[in-house]
Amino acid sequence: MTFNEVIGQDEVRSRLVQMVDEGRLPHALMLCGPSGVGKKALAIAFGCHLLSLNSPSGQGEESAMLKKLEHPDLHFTYPTIKLPSMGSDHMPVSDDFAHEWHELVMRGPYFSMDDWLTAMGAENQQAIITAGESDDLVRKLSLKSSQGGYKVSIVWLPERMNIACANKLLKLIEEPPQQTVFIMVCEEPDKLLETIRSRVQRIDVKRVPVETIEQALVQRRSIDPQQAHRLARLANGSWMKALQELQVGTENEQFLSLFIELMRLAYQRKVREMRKWSETMAAFGREKQKRFLDFFLRMVRENFMYNFGQSDLCYMSQDEENFARNFARFINEANVILLYELANRCIRDIGQNANAKIVFFDFSLQVAVLLVQK
Repeated sequence: MTFNEVIGQDEVRSRLVQMVDEGRLPHALMLCGPSGVGKKALAIAFGCHLLSLNSPSGQGEESAMLKKLEHPDLHFTYPTIKLPSMGSDHMPVSDDFAHEWHELVMRGPYFSMDDWLTAMGAENQQAIITAGESDDLVRKLSLKSSQGGYKVSIVWLPERMNIACANKLLKLIEEPPQQTVFIMVCEEPDKLLETIRSRVQRIDVKRVPVETIEQALVQRRSIDPQQAHRLARLANGSWMKALQELQVGTENEQFLSLFIELMRLAYQRKVREMRKWSETMAAFGREKQKRFLDFFLRMVRENFMYNFGQSDLCYMSQDEENFARNFARFINEANVILLYELANRCIRDIGQNANAKIVFFDFSLQVAVLLVQK
């Protein structure tokens, strides 16, 4: 994989390459930023760049192994789940899902945790990186480089390491094997041990400019310029979000349908139907539940801004805007902050493994109360 597959992020790419050219590459990097902005794509492309320097010519040529991401000195670490077929004393490691990972990443480096959970066959599980993974990584990195150059360890979402794994990885970073480079791809760095954060060089990856996403949609996906402009604004700096919007039957369409249903039921005070709605929400996995609540927050914001009549301030799809024409007046100064606080409490409760049926039924009842405030 090369940097050509990364959408935008020219500044970060130049900075990474310059570190190598000037001989000041740190042994541990951490790319931080929101989901979908290209951190994982940058990490993989940079890892391939480092390993291509091991080629016989030393000119950075991409080998067939790198094109297929099958280079023996390229190691991936990512969150995993425990399958029913695994023994009770087995700690899942990345190698248990190497086939699924390779298939997914070869389709493209822009994918979400939910995509990865689906690829692993997870149902309602939380994916983590176990202590067994750090033991496996120590073993792999202790071997000599097959090409006599760099060894690259890409760690996707290190904030999902359990404490035992984090402590072992800390020791490995403090005393890294020779010519080993760690590249961490992190979305919530505050959840990492402070001792790990202090031993890596952090690089913040910003959201992709609207113009860059718009141009990529036209050039790479042959999207009509007008539609590309709307999609680019809706993507909010995330190329992954832009790709998701292109898919037929997207998750956002489902979320919009659920949002519209909730608002209509809440306005009409149909408590029995609201209970059924909450049961539908409870059937989703926790990651999807949190994504719906993020969608809810966005729709509250967009409908509130719609009332101002400034199209430049609104970031909605055509279907979302069609609903907002009649609904937006119900989101006002009296309830917008309270609705925000309500959704954020729900996200916190879901993250703490609260009973989803209770959380969403209470959520729907409180929405019904807030919706009539003026």
